[in-house]
Order: sequence, then structure tokens, then C-alpha cells
Amino acid sequence: MHNLDAAGHVRGESQYLDDIPTQRGTLHAAVFGSPLAHGVLDGLSLQAARRAPGVVRILTAEDIPGENQIGGIVPDEPLLAEGHVHFQGQPVALVLAETEAQARAAVKLIEADITPLPVITDPRVAQAQGELIVPPRTFRLGDPATAWADCAHIIEGTAENGGQEHLYIETQGAYAYPTDGGGVRVHSSTQGPTAVQRHTARVLGLGMHKVEIDVVRLGGGFGGKEDQATTWGALAALAAHVLKKPVKLVLPRHDDLRMTGKRHPYSSDFKLGLSADLKLLAYEVTFYQNAGAAADLSPAVLERTLFHACNTYFIPNVRATAYSCRTNLPPNTAFRGFGGPQGMFVIESAIAQAAEQLGVPAYEIQRRNLLADGQVFPYGQRVADCNAGLSWQTAEQKFELAGWQTEVDAFNAQNATKKRGLAVMPICFGISFTKTAMNQARALVHIYTDGSVGISTGAVEMGQGVNTKMIQVAARTLGINPNRVRIEATNTTRVANTSPSAASATADLNGKAVELACRELRARLMRHAADELKLEYEGLEIRDEQVLAAGKPAETDWEKLVSSAYWKRVSLTENAHYATPDLWFDQTEEKGHPFAYHVYGTALVQATVDVVRGTYDVDAVRLVHDFGQSFTPGIDRGQIEGGLVQGLGWMTMEELIYNEQGRLLSNALSTYKVPDLYSVPAVVDVEFLETPGHPNAILRAKAVGEPPLMYGLGAYFAIRNAVRAFRPDVRPAFSAPITPEKVLTSLYAPAAVPAPRHEPATTS
Repeated sequence: MHNLDAAGHVRGESQYLDDIPTQRGTLHAAVFGSPLAHGVLDGLSLQAARRAPGVVRILTAEDIPGENQIGGIVPDEPLLAEGHVHFQGQPVALVLAETEAQARAAVKLIEADITPLPVITDPRVAQAQGELIVPPRTFRLGDPATAWADCAHIIEGTAENGGQEHLYIETQGAYAYPTDGGGVRVHSSTQGPTAVQRHTARVLGLGMHKVEIDVVRLGGGFGGKEDQATTWGALAALAAHVLKKPVKLVLPRHDDLRMTGKRHPYSSDFKLGLSADLKLLAYEVTFYQNAGAAADLSPAVLERTLFHACNTYFIPNVRATAYSCRTNLPPNTAFRGFGGPQGMFVIESAIAQAAEQLGVPAYEIQRRNLLADGQVFPYGQRVADCNAGLSWQTAEQKFELAGWQTEVDAFNAQNATKKRGLAVMPICFGISFTKTAMNQARALVHIYTDGSVGISTGAVEMGQGVNTKMIQVAARTLGINPNRVRIEATNTTRVANTSPSAASATADLNGKAVELACRELRARLMRHAADELKLEYEGLEIRDEQVLAAGKPAETDWEKLVSSAYWKRVSLTENAHYATPDLWFDQTEEKGHPFAYHVYGTALVQATVDVVRGTYDVDAVRLVHDFGQSFTPGIDRGQIEGGLVQGLGWMTMEELIYNEQGRLLSNALSTYKVPDLYSVPAVVDVEFLETPGHPNAILRAKAVGEPPLMYGLGAYFAIRNAVRAFRPDVRPAFSAPITPEKVLTSLYAPAAVPAPRHEPATTS
């Protein structure tokens, strides 16, 4: 089944927030953000802005009727700054004017009196000064301190990964207007409607029942609208509530880049121990997460980094510690992978360094340490239904890894100005929100008297095709044509208390709720058919809109059955609730069973480096992915390709740069590069791994949103291997993204001092 939104997107008919017709009297909002990254806010000069043409009102923290707080995990983030400012671009005032241009012009007339304070941009500096968002956390397995004595080789090093801008096509925005009874309705470009509802109610001093959030679809999210859409929704709602007028707030691209958080940069230290036969015996890692100026989702992102610190390898002795460090940058936030890619990059870097020092291909170490059923993750969950080995073996055989490596070696021997590198990137990614309570969803299903069906869920469509999947689930369960099914906008009044569309769990959670509701409706209709037609209930079913009795057509079809049920006063509406079973996690012990299942896969990546210029191409990515039983293969393949390219961008070219004053320097597409058509590998070969799927996955089709991004890490190591094919004597620092500038520097760097080969250690 094709993505049902595709035709509307191509024809320009799909409605996004900025396409909503504006009501008469709508005011337009623009945000004044702090010009400094840290300081005491002594006052604001608003007189000139208030006199500007078209300006109706300027709101500050003093105008907030409720609580000036939108922090979710940690209450440390005011909606509008008061007393202090903590990052450049932090919202300080909101200008309301008759037109968008007038509001933006007035913002430029505002002056802030700020006494500067020291600015921190480095997470290690923040940790040294005790500037932590939450206390550090540590996951443990076995006893690394004593395991070092058994290691034939010990590798130590540092890995740095940068952030990543979400660069959704539709910028952050909201359109709010007052409703009867003192409430407010907000059209929000958000992945988390309930989060916007909850914090808006808090800011306005209202009950959540008076705040309605409505989302038709997003023009991209990638995690950037999971929590950070709250600010703009709450600001628009605040203005609408105070002025009793409709208010529209849509960020210009430069404001969006400057004011919003990104993927978290990490600085990490690692120590890896191996046996003589290349088994991983011990691993210690310390992560310094650059959280930015407020918690946002950083504690949860940090937690998932720990969950994925060992990627798809079994290491019997592990100690992984993570610090969430407060700096004076915009609060960093969710991004596809949610901390998992950062953890995986470090273990892959450690393995790469070990391979280089021992003179073996990294994939020899990778292959010998893949997870297997019965082993235990450092967080206590036992490995089950593991497809790590199967995906590796399938990729190795189908894509002929040994022969491919031979071809790369032959190319390098024959070419002086270009060198190739080949890398293997296996993945293991847990599916569920790691906060157990968030793994729940509801669905409201109406069958209308003409046989058409309307569905409301908490799922937000943002290009990933979840609406198509929900329609497919309903149609399959009810036995009807998908054309009969419509997905309503995501709305907190129809479906309340929703989890955000995130964690790759949206289709599973909401799809299971839809399936439960449709199953109950189908059973209800079958009971009615049995009564009406005097047939055995157990032998009834609906297939292709025909009612069958013991496999043979009965004297009714879908439309007649629905109409008959209505006239017999049978309920044609069902509200279902789904909670993923058997999930739990104890943070006091850092042990539990946090994931419904895991997704596995293996990618082979080839890159070619121009050793004169330092430029490179990612030539080919061939991968085997554990889809389970995919029922939308076109959509799922698109997610693989999109996630892969986004991961390639993070690893190779998307370089976020802030100066020491906390100012974003890569603040435009002229200075922040993202993959374009010419950056996509010439060959992207996706093989569907034959597996039975998992019962916790909707229709046994495994989640596919986040896992493929991690395949992009393979490009980093393929490029690094190409560099070392030219200069075997250099060991480039593990610093991502590996930009052409870094490649060129490595190609002509002084020779590295050979690292010592460790004898078995006697102490830790």
C-alpha cells in the first residue's frame, strides 16, 4: 500500500499549519530573543517597539497569568526569561502586531539591559564546575575493575560527536484562538500534543480540559518538535488568552536555527579490553552530554545513550557513566535515535582503534562479539529473538564481504590519488519509550451508517506514513477496503493523555489501540450477524467487505450489516486502550526490561577519498534490515533510505559551530551543509531480512523510524579506513562529523606515535 499522503503532497494540497485560513482579526507574533548567552536581565526598553506601526501589545514574563515554567522532566525552563538569560535566542518578549512583517520589524527595536555572566559551551568544563542537569547515572554489568587483568589488549581513547540541526521543512509554529468559557484552541506543529496542552494549561493557569491542541500533520519533526514545540504553542496561546484574539506565530528559518536545540553533542572517554582471540572482555565509558541551558529531554536522551552504549555486542564487564552537563547553548533535545547513535559511535570508535592497533579489520572484532540469545544487556534485560548474527551472516554472504574487501584492496593498490575504505555497521536498537508509563495509547473508532470509518489516535503524521499504517490496520482488522477509512487530525479532545509520536513506537502503540478497537467492533457486528441470520458466531468473518459463514458468502455484506446493526441499536463506536506488556525499569538499580523488542541489521559501506583534495564520496551502502513482517514495504524502505542519509549527514558534513560566546555560527544553509541529491550514495541496496517479527509489533511489523539512522555511522569509518589506506601511519582523532577539512588534515598529518601493545593489566 502506497503512502496515502503522497498525492496530496505532490499536488500541494496537503494542509500544514501555515495553510490554515486565518480568522478575521488575527494578530501575528514575533519573538525577541536574548542577544547574550548568559547574564542578569536588568530590564527591557520597549518604548520604541510599542510605538512601531501595527504593534498592538508586547508581552513579557509579567503578563503570564499562571506559572512561568515549561520544563517537563526538570522544571528549569521559563517560557519567557525573567531575572536571567541562559542562551542566545532565549525568548524574552513577544511582540503582537497586525502583520507578520510589522511584528518582526518591532522586535528589532527592543533593547535588553543585560549584565554579562561567564559563558560555558564545553560539557567537560560544565561537569568540572558541577553544572549538571541531573545527577550522573551509571549502568554496570560484571566487574570491569577485575576484568582488566584478563585482557591481552587494552585500548583507551576519546571520541567526539557534534550536534545536528533537525532542519524540518516546516519551521516551529502555532496558531491559537480563544474559545467559549475562557479556553483556548491551538493548532500546533508538534509531535507531542499532550505536552503542549499540559504546559500551556500550566502557563495560563487553566485546567487541561480548557486547552485543546489540534495537529493535522507536520512538515517534518525528527524529534525537534517532540518537546520544543511547547514554547511556541504556549506563547501563541498566552497571547490569544490575554488579548482575546487569534494569534499566529511561525518562526522564520533563521530564528528557528538560532533559538531551538539540536541533537546533543557528546565528548566521551573509553577503555576497551580484549582477549587474545579478539573477544571483548571489558568496557568502561564516560559520556559528557552537552545538554544546553535547560533539561528539556536531556535526561531521557542520556538514559538511552546508556542503554545503547554497547550497540550490538556482548561485553561481560561494563561500566558506563553519563553526565548531563548544563551549558549556555539552546537546550538540546530529541533527535532521531534519541541518544542511541551517540553511544554507538563511541563503542564503534573503540573497536576501530583496537583494530588499528592490532592490525586486523574492525569487522573481525565486530563479528566475534555479536549478541546472541540468552546473553544479558548491561541494563538487565535478557537477549531474546536476537537477529544480530542472522543479519550479519546474510549481509556478509549476499554482498560478498570478503570479495568486496579484495576489490577495495586492489583499487587502492592501483590508484595513487584516490583511496577506498570499506566498513561494516551492525545495529541493535531497543523499541519502546524507556519511561515505562509512556508506553500506552488510545484509539477512538466510529463506523458510520454508510459503512465508512473514522479513526482518531494520538499518532502525529510527520512524513513517516503512520496514517497509512493506521488505515491499513483498521482495514485489515475490519475486512474492508482502505478507501472507506479516514484518519482524523490528532486532537487532545478526541484522544487525551497521549504520548508523543517518538521513540519509533508510534505505529506499534497507536496501531495496537486501533486494532483492539476494530476487533471489538468486528466481534460486535459478528454477534449481531449471528442473531440476524441465525448462523453460528464462531464461523463468521468479514473478508473483502463480504460476510462469510464457514468460508461461504452469507446473505449480507459490510454496508448492509452496518445499517442493520444501527437499526438494532448496536454501538458502532469503540474507544480502546493499549499498554505494552511486561515493561519495567528500576532506576535505583538501573536494571529492568525496558524494551518491547529490539531491531537488528547490518550495513556494508564503501567510501572513496580524493587524497589530493580531502573530498570524498560514499559510493555504496548495502544493508540487511530486520523489518519483521512488513505490511507497508514501500513506506518502510523509504524510512530506511531517509534515515540512512540523515545519519550520513550527521557523520560527514553537518557541522554545528558555536563560538565562545554561545553564538551559532553555522546559522544558514550556506554555512550548515545537509545532504543533497549528490550526497546520496550511488548504490543503496536494502534487503528485507526474513524473520517472524514480534508479537509486540503491530501486525508483527517491527518499528523502522530510528534504527536506520545508525547505519550512517558506517560512512564515518569507511572514510577513515580510506584515509588510512593512504596514510597507515596516522590515527585520526575520532571526531564527527568527518568533514573534508578534517580528512585533508589527517591525510597530511605528522606520523602518529605507535600505541603500546598492552600486556595483561594488573590494576584498573
